[in-house]
Amino acid sequence: MDPVVFAAVLAAASMHAAWNAMVKVGLDRFSSIVLLALSSAFISLALLPFFAFPGSASWPWIVASALIHVGYKLALVRAYEHGDLSQVYPLARGTAPLIVAVVGAVFLGETTTTAKLLAVAFIGLGVCLMSLRGGAVRPMPPKAFFYALVTAAFTASYTLVDGIGARLSGSASGYILAMGILDGILVGAYALSTRGPGIFARLAPAWRSGFTVGALSLASYWIVVWAFTRAPIALVAALRETSVLFAVLIAVVFLKERAGPSRIAAAALITCGVVLMRV
Repeated sequence: MDPVVFAAVLAAASMHAAWNAMVKVGLDRFSSIVLLALSSAFISLALLPFFAFPGSASWPWIVASALIHVGYKLALVRAYEHGDLSQVYPLARGTAPLIVAVVGAVFLGETTTTAKLLAVAFIGLGVCLMSLRGGAVRPMPPKAFFYALVTAAFTASYTLVDGIGARLSGSASGYILAMGILDGILVGAYALSTRGPGIFARLAPAWRSGFTVGALSLASYWIVVWAFTRAPIALVAALRETSVLFAVLIAVVFLKERAGPSRIAAAALITCGVVLMRV
């Protein structure tokens, strides 16, 4: 993987962990996700005229991606309702790159070296290890475990869809901005149908924090989608999940979630994976 792509994806990982932590501490996680999606959509709408429009071949993938992202957001909210950030986040993110690696090799014909396959495995296993207890006082609740796995399935799905769609679009930037607009429309429509028009009035006072979270979310995934066009999807997906290291740091330092010895082993596995990816 090119050093520039490598560094960019690591930066995206830190941004992803940051906005997930901000959603976790929100009083109403559903409202936080709606605000995130709407903010990202407004930013995308403002930026789209400055980038090449995605090609027609990518539009079915854009629509599919937006629908999958809605499912991902709803599953993520439910997972955070039942579990800690340091438990949910690693499991939700850690299993996804393993799925992507298998599907990418079987159906997309992506080939890679043994070292790179080990890197994907180490990162995936490391982040999963963090979720077994995560150093928390209580084991991971069954509902949190279930919704974390559902979130992982959505993550793997949109990763593969966006990897293919971005390559077909001719413009990774145009692709992610168009998808962001459609995602915001769908999430807004869902919020309106389930919570009524009053939800938008309740979101207004928090628009500044929503803009920050939306910008972080958009920038994080924008970088990843661009990286999909420059490196194998499986490698980008795996490297992105180093975000769990940033998430655990945030959870321990700012959310006061307890750390345990298993974190050391998990962090070592992830670190080995990152090193192998650069070998």
